[in-house]
Amino acid sequence: MPSLKQYRTRIASVKSTQKITSAMKMVAAAKLRRAQEKAEAARPYAERMSRMLGSLAGSLVGGAGAPPLLAGTGKAETHLVVVATSDRGLCGAFNSSIVRGARTHVRQLLSEGKQVKIFCVGRKGRDQFRRDFAKLIVGSMEDVGRRSLSFADAQRITDRILTMFGAGEFDVCSLFYARFKSAITQIVTRQQLIPFAIEGGAGDAAAAGGAVYEYEPDEEQILTDLLPRNLSVQVFRALLENNASEQGARMTAMDNATRNAGDMIKRLTLSYNRQRQASITKELIEIISGAEAV
Repeated sequence: MPSLKQYRTRIASVKSTQKITSAMKMVAAAKLRRAQEKAEAARPYAERMSRMLGSLAGSLVGGAGAPPLLAGTGKAETHLVVVATSDRGLCGAFNSSIVRGARTHVRQLLSEGKQVKIFCVGRKGRDQFRRDFAKLIVGSMEDVGRRSLSFADAQRITDRILTMFGAGEFDVCSLFYARFKSAITQIVTRQQLIPFAIEGGAGDAAAAGGAVYEYEPDEEQILTDLLPRNLSVQVFRALLENNASEQGARMTAMDNATRNAGDMIKRLTLSYNRQRQASITKELIEIISGAEAV
């Protein structure tokens, strides 16, 4: 049975941990507010840009003049899986959920006989993939948005993807990230980046409304200029969603840790008081027994 001194040391240690987790919860809550605002502000632009490009691309799909980012390579043998996680832990199952979704996708592709390459954004994802798929990792990027997340961070990732695509290193590129829903709910999302995925019915949107549009310059030139830009926009949106999801998950995890520390302090204090009472009772019995013996 632990001594009274050991109980006091343990209680003091847990109280220190509780102060740290409580401070981390408040910091995450402050960061979450700003990150959530940025993520929600980026959604309409990214979604509208995808719909607009889908409408433009509808008439060029399968054509000879379609840009490479739209037409792809004509094959689907080599897949690049971009996994966006964080560089820091203590955020619950945030990183593990993203890696689990990406790992399932990778295993499915491998079972179909496809060649898979993994590009990790964030230290935590890279460390987890090293355990099972170390040979499939072709690159990683750390400290993305370490000080403040900016469009330049997304551009660096996009440039790396476009360089690999231009070199013919893959046919299909997919991005895994966590879409922010609330502080306790983050949805693991897979988005195909290359070739550009046209949503169902996007190409017929103009026809459905009975409107006919003429573009200047033509659709091919517009798509050639906008598809790389859209790629950066979608990556930036994913990073913003990830940032908000990470802060929400960390706030929830630290709140649970603070509550658990409080419960542990109560249990340790109760055990300490019981043992202290037993020790005092034992001393009194010894004193009384000694007095009676005299």
